[in-house]
Amino acid sequence: MGLARRVIPCLDVSEGRVVKGVRFVNLRDAGDPVEAARRYEAEGADELCLLDITASHEGRQATLHLVQEVAEVLTIPLTVGGGVGGIEDFSALLRSGADKVSVNSQALREPALIAELAARFGAQCVVVAIDARREGEGWVAYTHGGRRSTGRDAVAWSAEAAELGAGEILLTSMDADGTLAGYDLPLLQAVAAATDLPLIASGGAGQLADFPAAVEAGADAVLAASLFHDGALAIGAVKEALQAARHEVRIP
Repeated sequence: MGLARRVIPCLDVSEGRVVKGVRFVNLRDAGDPVEAARRYEAEGADELCLLDITASHEGRQATLHLVQEVAEVLTIPLTVGGGVGGIEDFSALLRSGADKVSVNSQALREPALIAELAARFGAQCVVVAIDARREGEGWVAYTHGGRRSTGRDAVAWSAEAAELGAGEILLTSMDADGTLAGYDLPLLQAVAAATDLPLIASGGAGQLADFPAAVEAGADAVLAASLFHDGALAIGAVKEALQAARHEVRIP
């Protein structure tokens, strides 16, 4: 029996509300984060991801009181990201109830931060988020909520993050995000080949068949937002699709 594949709803949050867009723009309101967190746990989510998507762009930390409110209604693991500028921000999010913390912009500016965080808090707490957009024959990593190109190869960056001590990669295809056209399978395959870290697929899920396809491309977990927020698919249905494709899942 292999490791259970995880199904993770994602709450992209701005100004205290869940929002969702297409390719990181044209955001629309998608509800209250605390109510959504409570509902997703009841539906059988394995973990929850909360990303304060404007924190880095606005030069601030993720909203701690919101993290606390969401954490209080959960028993499943909670990953939080947004505006993590260093060890103090990371520690504050853990104290507020996060089980894992996602780092993106600051890790690209200061890669040694990954090693410092892993040494202080344990690699299991350190999730490196990579927002990747196809450019030419490869993919480039972006920061500040997809607003700034780093010019760095996203696949090479995933391998470097693993070497520095990251515990997990949260890989979002900016091209697929919100399109419901399916995960970027070539991107997943490339990153899965570059690192042995657990890999969360994000961006583009649109139908049940997309989830087993992502796992077969190398994902250990599948993340979605719009499909779950809009009620187009239930978490249980995703797990049934994974089971039908002979992938192990956790049944609550």
